[in-house]
Amino acid sequence: MTKMDISRRTFIHTAAAAGGGMILGFSIPGISPALARSVMPEGWKDPAGGVEISAWLTIDTDGTVTVRVPHTEMGQGALTSVSMFIAEELDVPWKDVKAVFASANRHITQGEEYVNMSTYGSNLVRNRHPHILQAGASARERLKEAAALQWGVARSAVTAKQGVLSSGGNKGTYGEFASAAAAVSLAEEPKAKEYLDWWLLGTDVPRMDVDIKTDGSAIYPIDAVVPGMVYASVMSCPVPGGRLKSYDFNVIKDRPGVIQAVALTQVKDKLGRTDQMSGIAVVADTFYRAKTALELMPVEWDLHAGIGLSTQSMEAEAQGLLGMDAEHVEEVRGDPRPILAASPADKIVTADYMRPTESHVCMEPAAALVSITKDRVDVWSKTQSVQGTLMLVADQLGRPPSEVYCHGTSQGGGFGFGSAHPAPRQAAEIAQAVGRPVKVIWTREEDIAQARTRPPVWGRFTAAIGSDGLPTAMHARTVGSSQKPDFADRVIVDQHYSVPNYRFERHAVKSHIPIGYNRAPGANSNGFLIEQFADEMALAGGWDPLEWRIKMTEGNERWQRVLAKMKEVCGYTTDLPKGVGMGVAVVEAHNATVGACATVEVTKRGALYIEKVHIISNTGYVINPRNAHEQNFSSVVWELSHALTGGLDIQGGRITNGNLDKYALMRMPEAPVVESSWAMSHDGWWGGFGETSAPPTPPAVANAIFAATGKRVRSTPIIKHDLSWS
Repeated sequence: MTKMDISRRTFIHTAAAAGGGMILGFSIPGISPALARSVMPEGWKDPAGGVEISAWLTIDTDGTVTVRVPHTEMGQGALTSVSMFIAEELDVPWKDVKAVFASANRHITQGEEYVNMSTYGSNLVRNRHPHILQAGASARERLKEAAALQWGVARSAVTAKQGVLSSGGNKGTYGEFASAAAAVSLAEEPKAKEYLDWWLLGTDVPRMDVDIKTDGSAIYPIDAVVPGMVYASVMSCPVPGGRLKSYDFNVIKDRPGVIQAVALTQVKDKLGRTDQMSGIAVVADTFYRAKTALELMPVEWDLHAGIGLSTQSMEAEAQGLLGMDAEHVEEVRGDPRPILAASPADKIVTADYMRPTESHVCMEPAAALVSITKDRVDVWSKTQSVQGTLMLVADQLGRPPSEVYCHGTSQGGGFGFGSAHPAPRQAAEIAQAVGRPVKVIWTREEDIAQARTRPPVWGRFTAAIGSDGLPTAMHARTVGSSQKPDFADRVIVDQHYSVPNYRFERHAVKSHIPIGYNRAPGANSNGFLIEQFADEMALAGGWDPLEWRIKMTEGNERWQRVLAKMKEVCGYTTDLPKGVGMGVAVVEAHNATVGACATVEVTKRGALYIEKVHIISNTGYVINPRNAHEQNFSSVVWELSHALTGGLDIQGGRITNGNLDKYALMRMPEAPVVESSWAMSHDGWWGGFGETSAPPTPPAVANAIFAATGKRVRSTPIIKHDLSWS
């Protein structure tokens, strides 16, 4: 079988029609097929009709408001969050709001009307809300001004509420005044509402894209199709950084459907995150044929010196460095070394921790479609910034950015790797070479082998315990990556426990494995280190770990809120039978303070069951509790997947566990119960939600394992540890 046109959309119908007897029926409460969609499957297409009030929104005569969302929807709720901000300030019934993706081409050609189109770092709500709210407020005031001019009253005398304008005996809908409002210019833009004046923000709102993702009609990059399109399977050097030496297209050129082989040109010796890698592509009329031919084509690589690197060699180097003074030093609060040296051995706590190199393993393998014509270039791609991808493709093709159109789609995960993915560059180069639209699809093996990984980190911590059981001095030394971006320090350097004498040192281990952003970068791995050592310090001093954290963060309002709420709602206790344990952890990242309380059970034979993870979030504000809980659930499962079974194995300079059979992710039956509670400060600062409940989860589970078994899990994957007890 060499030609497969069947899609995941049509498989069920095809199987039933062929007599396979496969029939799948379901219904989702609250979704009625009679209702119009709030997000169209091809979300980059603006619906016909409607008056444009601004770049952000249009209003139909029937009052329907279509919000143009400039941010990427990766499953985290961007479409809903942006639309809620606009609806809040516009004051329009939520049922009348729809969403489409904004045009990146418009953004770059018309003065960056959307201010910023990137979507990473938990930035959308926490940092973009001021200008999004202001866009909704501006539209509201322009509608009021249009009504005021027609009715001969002051704008302050006009009320805008739930899609209706009124003043005295005058009344009209937003739809009736949309055309007039489009022509209004305000002398001064209005300010956004205060928190206490919200009517929509802060309430539970279902995600706008639930229906299209439920029925399978949502378009992802891997689904995009244009006339005349062909497919490409790509491969770069399995030892990252190596170069293509040769390939023999003659061996495969006569295979069915094969069109061409294209060498991918690397122009820089030292690759940045957005640069083209050396590689080879095979183009065919189906992806299956392209992939099969590429696997059969003889390819020779220049593997370079990276072949000497292995997981074991990095471990050996790191262990050596942990015993040496480092050049990078931050003496946060005095020098702890004299105190540590003078303290008796029974008052010293020391421990080593480690998290390995880890992958993104997004649900959707990377894909990019590029169509080139004389007048324009169209792009559908894995991305966390449609604007950034537009510029990247323009650069690759040498075309003016004004001629490139990068279309927003649903995304099957990003986790940081989509912020600057190589796939659109590859698709652009191949499409230019073959003269046809080309869709590049990465295999899972290529996705893992070429990912900008989460770097490994090793840590050694030492503390002296005073007469009150609290630490008087602490020394932290870590070993991280020598590459940039470098995330290894801040969660440990900026730890919020009031140890009076504290020093941090950092080494770097050599590696050619590319690193990059990976959901809660830095905080994800380093939280595992510092929050376990916090428990070890507390227990060494005879303190309850939760009470110790409360004592050690006195005066820190954000942490005190989280810890007080944790004490109130989680039922944390150390008085549990053997084999059952609870553990807590708190990590601050992306301007959010988030705690986790985990409950686990470990059988005598060492089988681990994570029963519940309770997340307590202080992000300043929460605009949609339902979506916030979904984010928490996602982050918990994501981070537990890596902590329990993840970790990349590197041998001979290459990653050896390149698919989900060897890099296992948590399955639905394995997922714990996840509960969410809020401990919001509501005092003017905003934190992120998209990744901030991930970092405290693994250390909370590890601390719970210790409580259950007496065994300390200081490295991941946890599955490699013997947790049995008697």
